[in-house]
Amino acid sequence: MKVMKFGGSSVEDGARIKATAAIILEARRGEEIAVVLSAMRGVTDQLILASGEAERGEARFRERLRALAERQTLAARELLGGGEAEDTASRLTRLLAELDDLFTGIELLRECSERTLDLVMSFGERLNCVLVAGYLRTLGESAAAVDARAMIRTDGSHGRAEVDLAESYRLIRSRLAEVGGIPIITGFIASAGDGSTTTLGRDGSDYTASIVGAAIGARAIEIWTDVDGIMSADPRFVTASFVIPEMSYREAMELSYFGAKVIHPNTMIPAVEKGLPILIKNALNPAARGTLISSSSGARAREVTGIASIENVALVNVEGGGMIGVPGIASKVFLALARERVNVIMISQASSEHSICLVCSSAEAGAAVRALERELEKEIRLKKILPPELVGDLEIIAIIGERMRGTPGISGRLFGALGSERVNVLAIAQGSSELNISLVVERADKIRALNSIHRAFLEGSHAVR
Repeated sequence: MKVMKFGGSSVEDGARIKATAAIILEARRGEEIAVVLSAMRGVTDQLILASGEAERGEARFRERLRALAERQTLAARELLGGGEAEDTASRLTRLLAELDDLFTGIELLRECSERTLDLVMSFGERLNCVLVAGYLRTLGESAAAVDARAMIRTDGSHGRAEVDLAESYRLIRSRLAEVGGIPIITGFIASAGDGSTTTLGRDGSDYTASIVGAAIGARAIEIWTDVDGIMSADPRFVTASFVIPEMSYREAMELSYFGAKVIHPNTMIPAVEKGLPILIKNALNPAARGTLISSSSGARAREVTGIASIENVALVNVEGGGMIGVPGIASKVFLALARERVNVIMISQASSEHSICLVCSSAEAGAAVRALERELEKEIRLKKILPPELVGDLEIIAIIGERMRGTPGISGRLFGALGSERVNVLAIAQGSSELNISLVVERADKIRALNSIHRAFLEGSHAVR
């Protein structure tokens, strides 16, 4: 068996659902499959916006709910016929009525907790799975909508819950054994031990597919999206970028962390545990080869696999002679940031111990500086440490590749390429694994930096297999 996951762009309306169903049925001819679906494109965003409006007592949320109902109804009319139309339409109507009641409660209470928001967001996937399963039945295929909340168990952390993999694997095997035909499984959603609805984080349907694949011992997981595969760089900024045919789990995890949003970072966890290959495919262009992610980085000559970047970051610099040789300074810095729930994306420290450079998102930079000023107030007052310095409008750029390890000259080529374009580097970080070299540049230099690095390491080499 293999697991096929389709994103929102693959099921955004009746026409796209028909095309996706054709891909599903073609795969079904060769082997058993399980399908994981996202909500229609944009539906989850609309539900979130409507929740906020209902909480504030703004009547516009009703318009959003009507638009959602009309979208589902239009797709159902286009897709369904015969006796199946009445049955599926009835299920959709019940779900929409349940959603309407939920929003009435939010409006009356003027409250939408994280727990309630998770329940609200679950409707996008639930509606879509009922619709697609119904359409497949009209084509003569046995298919059933399966609610992942009955199979994937998490803790009670709403918004981005932690999955109990062992318990989820057991429940998935038990539930899917009862399904005749193709299970059409809701992505993104799960449930806590108390039965409340939880979610796995935005774009968590990839994670759902990986969990299901690991539970049933699938031979592969296919992630169907709207691009031909994982690109060597962001094509919006690097026109010479190309699809990477193969990469390792570690490379994919690094690229996804640094902004390559084709695959959810958590997706690799069950896949690595069970050794399941992941294939990224384009539902709009099924003939494209895609990107294969496995334990191997593939047979290729180039050292760098891809380039990624994180935008809208800021640099916070803690500096002072009083830091040199003083135990506990780093501990104070990171504990202060942890208390404020500031996520540190990148760290760089000189061997002189004279400074610690931290990079976080621009949205968290102000909180980071205030936390450090409070924590280091005594050291700042005694002139042992300077007040934290904040530099904004920055980007992190990372070059990633398993074959960089042990290869001399990588850093020289990297900084030579940047120097030729007169790009100033504010901070650098590299782990001992040599899988990733990260650097911080000014936002204005981003496009020149990305293109110069791509030319130095990747152009002319992508034909090598």
